[in-house]
Amino acid sequence: MRLLLVAAVALVDADGRVLIAQRPEGKQLAGLWEFPGGKVEPGERPEETLIRELREELAITVKEPCLAPLTFASHAYPDFHLLMPLFICRRWEGVPQAVEHQALRWVEPMRLRDYPMPPADEPLIPMLRDLL
Repeated sequence: MRLLLVAAVALVDADGRVLIAQRPEGKQLAGLWEFPGGKVEPGERPEETLIRELREELAITVKEPCLAPLTFASHAYPDFHLLMPLFICRRWEGVPQAVEHQALRWVEPMRLRDYPMPPADEPLIPMLRDLL
């Protein structure tokens, strides 16, 4: 089974809310909500992936010292196994915009379960609730 490394981030605003993004139509798991991020490219570190992906997907600038590792998810999908480190970030430049997603939502940690998420993202919710 192929191993896929994806980096994700929980952006946390001044009110303690977490940003989630809705997967666009035409992509696998379309319509579900996820933590922003993306595939780690060959030769790229997860932090570099997040800096690149957040610039491309949300039009914000994140500096590496602002990314703190929090936890990770390991999930077997039918055709690949996903390994996803989750970082937390409280500082960035710009206002997040839905460049590649259908929609963005700032959600209180206790309400994250109200949004349908991919199976790999769901186990990350309790860690965020406990932290925030």
